[in-house]
Parts: sequence; C-alpha cells; structure tokens
Amino acid sequence: MTKPTTSGELAAYLDRFLGTREVPDSPRALNGLQVENSGKLTRLLVAVDACQAAIDAAAHRGTDFLVVHHGLFWGGQAPVTGRLGRKVRALVQHDIALYSAHIPLDCHPEVGNNAILAEELGLESPQPFGHYEGTRIGLEGTLALPLDTLAARLAERLGARPHVIPKGPATTRRVAVVTGGGSAAIKEAYEGGIDTLITGEGPHHSYFDAEEWGINVIYAGHYATETLGVQAVGKHLRERFGLPFEFFDHPTGL
Repeated sequence: MTKPTTSGELAAYLDRFLGTREVPDSPRALNGLQVENSGKLTRLLVAVDACQAAIDAAAHRGTDFLVVHHGLFWGGQAPVTGRLGRKVRALVQHDIALYSAHIPLDCHPEVGNNAILAEELGLESPQPFGHYEGTRIGLEGTLALPLDTLAARLAERLGARPHVIPKGPATTRRVAVVTGGGSAAIKEAYEGGIDTLITGEGPHHSYFDAEEWGINVIYAGHYATETLGVQAVGKHLRERFGLPFEFFDHPTGL
C-alpha cells in the first residue's frame, strides 16, 4: 500500500491490518475510527486510554491522529455532555482524529499486547489461550523460571511492580499471558494444566481462585500490560509509512 495521505486512509489501513471488522469484541468497544477530523495527517500520538489527559497532550503536541486501546464509549449510549462532551469538543476543536482498537490489539500476532509480552518474557511454543467474546486473546506456552525471577522480569519490562499470588510451583513450567483484566482466565488456566497466569488485574475473590486451584497468578497492572500494543502500532506505522509518532504515558497504577 502507498503511504496514506489522509486520516481516513490511515484508519482504513488500520482496520485491515488489525482486523477490527472481523475480531469479535464488546459492542461498546466501537473499534475503528471513533471521531473523524478534516482528513489532516501529519503526526501520530498513541496512548492506552482516550482520557482527557491524552487528548490534551495530542492537542498540545500538534497531533492530528490519536490511536488508543480503550476508546470513548465504554459506558454505552450517552449524551455528549459533561466529561464526554469535553473530550469530543477538544478533539473537534483541535482537528484530531481518534482511532480505537480493543480486542483486535490484544490478540494481533504482530503488534498485539499479548504477543509482544509473551515474546519479551521468552515464552516458548506459544499457543492461543484465554477466551473472550468468542475469540482467544492471550497465549500460553512453556517457560521454566523461578517465580520471583519472572516477577522481576515483568517489573523491569513494564516499569511497574507486579502483585504475585504464589499458590503454584516455585519454578514455573507452563505460563499463560492475558493482558488487561484477565482474571477470569484463572479457571481456564487451571483446567488447561497451566501453573502460572500473568494478567493485569483482578478482583478480591481471585486470590481464592488461585489458592484453591493451586496456581500462581501475577497481576502486573492493567495499564502496564497494555502499553505494549499501542507503541507497537506506532512503530509499525513509522517503519512502513514514515509517519512520526509519540507515546503518551499516563500510568494509573492499576
């Protein structure tokens, strides 16, 4: 494909590359172009969330195309007033297009959150794992490491201290990765013979899921585990089309 010259052309390319029309997702995700601009396309900003801080950063930096993992409309249909109104108004006033990719960016084999994290951790022979909305979004494979070494490796790569629930073996053998809010996969991990699940965050009761099923669970941060995909998308677009990009880091600690 020739270099996109408009924001609409770039959005169409990302739809094809990420499979946003084919990958099942929550209807509230509204994957793809969520807010259009005049068509201007000069520089990109990538961020995990379509929060006010990210939109303000895009405006301040002269960005005209903002790519996020979590889009604007998770609350479902709502009046474009208050917080949502301020965000949309800022995007329109500063001529910024907003593009969102949720599950398509979790499960993508090249720029997906899970694929990148699994590769960087050294997961061997990765296979699909972790059902969500009709597709498998994570990966599982072999990884023989002391549990504390694995946790340290996550902390070094993600820049956030993980919370470890050490209820499985002290040395891992089979490890699954489901970035974000993947605690629902604990049961699937247990049933599949996996001894360690790495995900972002989970509820209180997930401690007992890990304890009573006898597996390790590492909560490495919802935000932290999902910084990888948007940055990979930015790098892909820079390498393929020469489009400059920046990553807006706005950690929540969660």
